[in-house]
Amino acid sequence: MHLLFATSIVPDGALASGYEIANAAIIDALRRAGVRVTVMGFIWPGKTPSDPQNTVVLDAVEVRTDSASGLQKLVWLGKAVASGLTFSSVKLRVVPDADVRAAIDRAGPFDGYVLNSVQFAGAFEKILSDRPFVFVAHNVEHRSAEENAAAATDALQRWMFRREARLLRVMEERLCGAARFVFTLADEDRSALGVAADNRSAVLPLVTRAQAPKKAQRHIECDAALIGTWTWQPNRIGLDWFLSKVVPHLKPDFRIRIAGNMPSGVASPHPGVAFVGRVPDAQAFVRGAAVIPLISTAGSGVQLKTIETFELGLPSVATSRSLRGIGYRPDNCVVTDDPVAFAAALQAAAASVRDVDGSAFHRRQLKALDAAIGLGLEKLGAVRQEVAA
Repeated sequence: MHLLFATSIVPDGALASGYEIANAAIIDALRRAGVRVTVMGFIWPGKTPSDPQNTVVLDAVEVRTDSASGLQKLVWLGKAVASGLTFSSVKLRVVPDADVRAAIDRAGPFDGYVLNSVQFAGAFEKILSDRPFVFVAHNVEHRSAEENAAAATDALQRWMFRREARLLRVMEERLCGAARFVFTLADEDRSALGVAADNRSAVLPLVTRAQAPKKAQRHIECDAALIGTWTWQPNRIGLDWFLSKVVPHLKPDFRIRIAGNMPSGVASPHPGVAFVGRVPDAQAFVRGAAVIPLISTAGSGVQLKTIETFELGLPSVATSRSLRGIGYRPDNCVVTDDPVAFAAALQAAAASVRDVDGSAFHRRQLKALDAAIGLGLEKLGAVRQEVAA
């Protein structure tokens, strides 16, 4: 079976975000199942695909809203309103439909598509309707847009997110309805997307690396560490909750290091909080902390940082939203949504560090991932046999 994995950004090997880590895990699982996978999409400027022989690059694009100029944002908004597309999809409309169609024809023939999230699928939906497909819903995007609207601080942002939510709801309904099978990253997302039946969807339990990391001695450099793409609104909502609700209850000498691209206006009066920007090795950074706060309070899908923390066997304190899509919680993870209890659990964990072996969690996730991928491939295989007959 030959499938075209259509995605907004093709893998370049960097694995700089949760989205890219998830894509790598899914593509690897498809290939373990014996599928020939060709990836098609755009690439970040200055990057090259990690697997060029099996990748179709349409163009280089810079689609990060946080780094765009005010003029660029207005251009995107104007195009979105004029075309009826979502803001996230219109940013990918930098090549004409004919070029996308020609690229597909050159790389084919294909048995079907894997439509990876709504951004690319929404930008080129008509072109990608000529073959059967499975749809990968990384999140319930319309729910995330609704939460973003509720958290927005100005009227224009609220209007934009509400518009996105309306359009995304319709698009997700259409994609899920037409898909032969739907993959989600959290079980509750299946119901939210209207595909809760086992013959319509399955959850993909993800891993952040092909091989389980080995438990090893580590040097503790701070009490707690967080790393993420904080310019992504659901992550920003969780960070704001942590800094405003949890951190004030921590002792002044509790040391917190926060890495990753930080939007303007984020600050904390706590003397132990340090914003360290980008770090050269994300795994080494989190392994230097006594405990990992898992602070998601918004969004859908799965939290890759939770999975990585469990794979590494690190102690953690997690909100209930941080565990969505994960059926197993190790003994050294404390779960609470109460800010005072969260702070107390962080201090207790930092005072008595207890790592566990994360390899069992990794093996469990990998086995379940491969089984779920097999269910979707069975649906596509059945369609192919019907067409051939």
